[in-house]
Amino acid sequence: MSSIDFRSNKTVTKDDHLYTKFTYENSVVEKDAEGKLHVTPTAEEYEFKLDLTVPKVGLLLVGIGGNNGTTLCGSILANKHNISFENKEGVVKPNYYGSVTQSSTIKLGIDKETGNDVYAPFNSIVPFVNPNDLIVDGWDISGLTLDQAMKRAQVLDVDLQKQLYPYLQEKKPMESIYYPDFIALNQKERADNVFNKTASGEINTGDKWADVEKVRKDIRDFKEKNQLDKIIILWTANTERYADVLTNVNDTADNLIASIKSSHEEIAPSTIFAVAAILEKIPYINGSPQNTFVPGVIELAEKYGSFIGGDDFKSGQTKLKSVLAQFLVDAGIKPLSIASYNHLGNNDGYNLSAPKQFRSKEISKQSVVDDMIESNEILYNKESGDHVDHCIVIKYLPAVGDSKVAMDEYYSELMLGGHNKISIHNVCEDSLLATPLILDLVIVAEFLERVQYRKVGEEKYHDFYSVLTLLSYWLKAPLSRPGFKPINGLNKQRQALENLLRLLVGLPINNELRFEERLLV
Repeated sequence: MSSIDFRSNKTVTKDDHLYTKFTYENSVVEKDAEGKLHVTPTAEEYEFKLDLTVPKVGLLLVGIGGNNGTTLCGSILANKHNISFENKEGVVKPNYYGSVTQSSTIKLGIDKETGNDVYAPFNSIVPFVNPNDLIVDGWDISGLTLDQAMKRAQVLDVDLQKQLYPYLQEKKPMESIYYPDFIALNQKERADNVFNKTASGEINTGDKWADVEKVRKDIRDFKEKNQLDKIIILWTANTERYADVLTNVNDTADNLIASIKSSHEEIAPSTIFAVAAILEKIPYINGSPQNTFVPGVIELAEKYGSFIGGDDFKSGQTKLKSVLAQFLVDAGIKPLSIASYNHLGNNDGYNLSAPKQFRSKEISKQSVVDDMIESNEILYNKESGDHVDHCIVIKYLPAVGDSKVAMDEYYSELMLGGHNKISIHNVCEDSLLATPLILDLVIVAEFLERVQYRKVGEEKYHDFYSVLTLLSYWLKAPLSRPGFKPINGLNKQRQALENLLRLLVGLPINNELRFEERLLV
């Protein structure tokens, strides 16, 4: 499994599977008629089964010819072939900085001799897919070969690009779907690699079920050609406008399928890809902010037992916001307003310059503090104010390219009428932040397919629920199970991931009580 010897009487290894017993402890809270809270500790015993065999995995990117797609292909090739390159600061060796699975650590416990914390690489706890082993392909509305698409993106250093050209110059994206109504009109010139185009060059949106079947065939052909065990599909293409959620159209699985077959105008390209993946029982991850997962898609995923995860990569400004807002509220400080301004010059920014596409982004960025506000009714209530004024601005500025500039102002109330203002100016290379997130989403999604559970006494093991909320750490507007509220706090999201890995190998849930240091005996 790894170089670490986990000594636990809770685990058994058998037939390339790891079996673990775990007691899930929680507290149930009830409120009586007088408003008094009654808290009851609960415990439920589970058995987990982890398949230790790492499969051969293929990754299909929707939007492979964009900044994120070409950067991901380049990063995998550079690491796989150990390609170093030189920039103005010197020689840079390949790495996966920014990836939790590849470049972060987990606390194992305390050193037996000193009592100090001991850490190990995140990917040493359980067997994950090595990103170097991923077989990558995908679709794009632009037909540029990936070497030229990488050059167009202007993300990677020229010296590295030149060394990568031989690996990418023959690689062309598969033809994709283009419904002009869903992305900005300024993307029309790029749409020269589209399979729903007629012989006369017109876009055909009149047979969307045929588009589903074409995507399914592409998936099956890719799997057979590369002799793959598994495939993950991830959307990293243009942000779409929000699709209207309509009764009898996309509100249930059956209505959704019927609407696709009738080529309803509110069926988006991303939903076509998602449905194709679900029908093939392949995990589908949405890395953009549009509402791909309308209620009918979620129900369809439940019906087929397929995994879905989304929405929108959480890379720079929003990731910081999910930490800082949580810090302020947990410290008893009341944020009154958050003003967020962005400008960027890549094609994502160009597409977001259209109002409908910007609105999708605005919605995904606004919700990041909602659960933190709801967690503290001392600060947020009807008497003193129960919301945060949250303003978001995104502007397209070609000169800055992929270096996204973000400026935030947090204005908060202190005790006795005092105020605090925190201003942050953040410049980040957008695709070099997003690409490691893609790798983590794919690696963890595949891993979760190998985990099953049952309650003690049950005969049958179960898969996780279809909506993979354990991916929330990397997602700006985390999709949640219907009826449950999303968790946006970054520390809570990370803690859930760590504790899952720990329980699977028989380690106790992590805590910072540190009795070894704080008690006399």
